[in-house]
Amino acid sequence: MNNAVNSKVPDTLWSGTWVAERLGVELVGDASLTDLLGLALRRNPKRAHLLVSHVLGKHVPQSPTVVYGHGFALGRRVRDLLGAEAATAVVLGYAETATGLGHSVADGLGTAPYLHSTRRPVAGVAQAGGFEESHSHATSHLLLPEDAGLLAGDGPLVLVDDEFSTGNTVLNTIRDLHERYPRGRYVVVALVDMRSQADAGRLEEFAREIGARVDLVAAASGNVRLPEGVLEKGQALVAEYSDAPAARGCAGSAATAARARPASAVPQPKADRVDLHWPHNLPDGGRHGFTPAHRTRLEAALPEMTARLAEALPAQARRIHVLGFEELMYAPLRLARELEQVAGGIEVTYSTTTRSPVLAVDDPGYAIRSRLVFPAHDDPADGPGDRYAYNIAGAGFDVVVAVVDSAADTPELHAADGLLAQLAETAPHILLAVVPSYVPERPTMLPEPLRGPAFSSYAPDEVGWLLQDLSDVTLEAPTEEREEAIQSGGAHYAESLPVEYQPSEQYQQLFHTALDASAARLAQAVGAVTEIVLEERSPRPVLVSLARAGTPVGVLMRRWAKFRHGLDLPHYAVSIVRGRGIDANALRWLAAHHDPADVVFVDGWTGKGAITRELADAIKEFEAAGGATGFDPEIAVLADPGSCVRTYGTREDFLIPSACLNSTVSGLISRTVLRADLVGPNDFHGAKFYRELAGADVSVDFLDAVSATFPEVADSVEQQVKELLSGDREPTWEGWAAVERISEEYGIHDVNLVKPGVGETTRVLLRRVPWKILARAGAGADLDHVRLLAEQRGVPVEEVAELPYTCVGLIHPKYTRGATGADGKAVAV
Repeated sequence: MNNAVNSKVPDTLWSGTWVAERLGVELVGDASLTDLLGLALRRNPKRAHLLVSHVLGKHVPQSPTVVYGHGFALGRRVRDLLGAEAATAVVLGYAETATGLGHSVADGLGTAPYLHSTRRPVAGVAQAGGFEESHSHATSHLLLPEDAGLLAGDGPLVLVDDEFSTGNTVLNTIRDLHERYPRGRYVVVALVDMRSQADAGRLEEFAREIGARVDLVAAASGNVRLPEGVLEKGQALVAEYSDAPAARGCAGSAATAARARPASAVPQPKADRVDLHWPHNLPDGGRHGFTPAHRTRLEAALPEMTARLAEALPAQARRIHVLGFEELMYAPLRLARELEQVAGGIEVTYSTTTRSPVLAVDDPGYAIRSRLVFPAHDDPADGPGDRYAYNIAGAGFDVVVAVVDSAADTPELHAADGLLAQLAETAPHILLAVVPSYVPERPTMLPEPLRGPAFSSYAPDEVGWLLQDLSDVTLEAPTEEREEAIQSGGAHYAESLPVEYQPSEQYQQLFHTALDASAARLAQAVGAVTEIVLEERSPRPVLVSLARAGTPVGVLMRRWAKFRHGLDLPHYAVSIVRGRGIDANALRWLAAHHDPADVVFVDGWTGKGAITRELADAIKEFEAAGGATGFDPEIAVLADPGSCVRTYGTREDFLIPSACLNSTVSGLISRTVLRADLVGPNDFHGAKFYRELAGADVSVDFLDAVSATFPEVADSVEQQVKELLSGDREPTWEGWAAVERISEEYGIHDVNLVKPGVGETTRVLLRRVPWKILARAGAGADLDHVRLLAEQRGVPVEEVAELPYTCVGLIHPKYTRGATGADGKAVAV
């Protein structure tokens, strides 16, 4: 990547000479300061002079590589300054002049999300903050992140502006945000540090006041020496030169004449549209936040979009200017830079329009040589007014490419006195590229979680179900019909439910025997995994169990935290479906009510790790689609025999009695359902509450039996946690490798039909059409219930000497009605 930052100053005479001679203003500081800055007079009663950057891409046409390179280089310096903390940094840029600079700094940091302030209110987007810019003629800044948690983290906040002068803007920002989202470190970034001696110490004093570290990174430093009465002298010069042709704008008289003619006689400007094919739902900038996932999408799309722009250029064009629009600086900058790098033999420059009024004087010692004046064309909230484009008229461009967002593609843009008409007076060819204005979808009001006893047999404080109640819908299908539909591809397993298994008296007795024997063992694993979560993940975690196997474990973890630490942890159950991902609406609800960084996903056990991978992929997809960031896909499980996660209570493959039954040990809740005719785009996934099975329900009995042993295992849990925290817990994924081997050895050739571990094998026997069970030679009582179920269903149990799991269930690989097992007999259902 070429990020050279050598500035191209338009003339050999310094572009601040004119102002310096007439006002007595001096620019003193680093040797590079005059390469970066010129001076002009502004039409502003608060400040007479304007520091005009040669490398910002706002007032002065400049190589886009130079513009981008300065911001990117500053970002690299911030990354080096922050070290490991850079991974948690968020970058905030200031409207309107530093929106592109801030975004370039974020790119230099590499992984930082970006947000810029805005003066454009957006309906339906809540304001997360705001501040005032004292010397600007338009002061109010809004912060409108789509993800309300973007500014809520505790990592460094990097604030980017084009210049750092009095420090008022930065102090106003930090003061407002620190009250809402306190953090320990801030970094201020600017192209130039122009503080006076009087202002130099304010930043340090303010940092001590709020108890945070504040660093400053700038490309150059200096200050402006202002003589007495400079404001009055400046206003007098503005009045004197306001009637000069450059001040009026080259197209000013044409616009005036156009207003005087009837509408039918007004010539319409000619601009050829270029369809960039901007990626769907990709933000046009950082107004509502721009994440690393957005950055990846933009980088992938830039070559094709630039090729479309290049194809639209006239063959003879040699000087191309790309003109951005007010706050829309980054998208046109990246397009211009890409064009500059791929198009040989042409000169590409870049700048943007602005709402800032500056006096134009056609003198080589003055930074603003010409200006175009045109009406605002994006229906601004503060009402109509003039807008400006500087140093375009008289520059000799062959083509001007105007890049605006769709909110600004209005009749005013195309009017006879509009921007396109003004540009048509300055260049023979005008192109118009419109980037879709990104507006976050208005959040759908999702319902509150379902709770017992109205939904589930658990107490209301034990778990909230982020599901919709489908109890009145008939969803059950015979096991053989489901298996045939699933394996043929005619249906997904989550579109129907198996008929609930009704355990025999013998099987129920086996469950209770197993529970009595393993309650303390379970309690120790519950305690261990909960302590690791509290130690490593969050001191106040939000437990989110994967319904339904994870839900009893989530309840037990919540009980342990209450027993051992007096914590009352929130606990929710959500749906995740293999091949379909996690319920995105449930994630949205969680992000709206909790910090995603505190969410810990909980499951009962790992098999081969399919759900572990599914969750990681689903979180990435959710964030790439614009969802809240910060969710950690690492699952906390009771048992990890497949070595798929770092957060677990044990890696032994043993009987967890809750795996022996279906809804009657899971709060009488079915497995989750995802079917298009029942679950809309704004709905939670569904499930049923089997109230009619209340007589057979042992859900609370299971929880109480395990919880009752908490006191007796407390000491052993403490020792086990020490061993786990000091040991190597990195996943080896040995379970996945074993499943692949078994799949090939038994001619199945589909890992989804191999279900490893006691829990998964039990599910095969209860819900699917089993082919055979592989049992580790010498496995004891942990497999009593498996042997009983296999006998009831006529499924052979094959002992295997070298098996990494206690047992593995094999689903019939070519199942249709009447299919036979390996012995030629029909599979019992």
